[in-house]
Amino acid sequence: MESVQVGLTLPQGWLDEFPTDNPHEQFLFSKNVALTAEKLGFDAGYVYDHFVSHPSNNRAETLFEAYMLLSAVSAVTSKLRIGQVVTSNSFRHPSLLAKMTSTLDAISNGRLEFGIGAGWFGYEYNSYGYKFDDLKTRVEQLDESITIIKKMWQNQKSSFKGKHYSIKNAICNPKPIQRPHPPIMVGGAGKKLMKVAAKHATRYNHPFGTPEILEEKIKLLKENCKLIKRDHKKIENSVLLRVLVGKDSDDVKDIVSKLKKKNESIADFIIRSKDSIALGTPDEVTNYLRQYQRIGINYFIVNFIGLSKSLEMLSLFSLKVRPNLK
Repeated sequence: MESVQVGLTLPQGWLDEFPTDNPHEQFLFSKNVALTAEKLGFDAGYVYDHFVSHPSNNRAETLFEAYMLLSAVSAVTSKLRIGQVVTSNSFRHPSLLAKMTSTLDAISNGRLEFGIGAGWFGYEYNSYGYKFDDLKTRVEQLDESITIIKKMWQNQKSSFKGKHYSIKNAICNPKPIQRPHPPIMVGGAGKKLMKVAAKHATRYNHPFGTPEILEEKIKLLKENCKLIKRDHKKIENSVLLRVLVGKDSDDVKDIVSKLKKKNESIADFIIRSKDSIALGTPDEVTNYLRQYQRIGINYFIVNFIGLSKSLEMLSLFSLKVRPNLK
């Protein structure tokens, strides 16, 4: 069995993740989570690439920009790898992304995990003045973008003329520390995206899918790899999951009581969350994650729910869940 790797999403504002309303203190909280995760042996820290909070939240709340936050985190950590779940390709021209990511890999001394997808949250496209093209177009753009980024990471000068993007004799220095280039994690759930993952990905990531859904996606990825004669085993499969873990059932209920809706019972929250959150005691969360291991997934990106209410969740997961996944 492959060794298990676990990354976590760092508090950023995408979901209700901060114990304070002060923006600087919010950053310090995120920094503290990153440093604590590094000490506990988590493999990587990830951030979302959005401009406003999750649709279920108040969109007036803090949401730190992805690459700025990662830059700050990379400067205070030394082992924790850093990445995105995932970069929205539409927000930055691929030549700029090549420059940003190569710089970030240099700053972090070769710790970048480059996550990228086609984008999906139409509200923020429209509110920030970005054109929200149809899915087919966004996937075409993603394919061209990754092609350009890989060229600029590796060549002294790069040129490309595509349907959506063009560059001419583009220079990208510094080059990434990692050779031939940083890992490329293509993330998303659409069928069209799987062709791009098969062509470019070092790792495929599916957001918040059940084991049954992941099994279907992996099958589709294998089929697309076969079409282009690429060994599917060269692509690692991973999943992004929400996790809420407590010391015992009473601790779980206590955390849930601070997160549930005002008119919702603890039992109703647990029932509502059973297919979307790995929720429970260490044994219960372990058993939930083992379902993914049975279909060949050993890379988990964990979005801890309730972290602002209980930082103990990090050490509890590290000491009581992760060792049981090996």
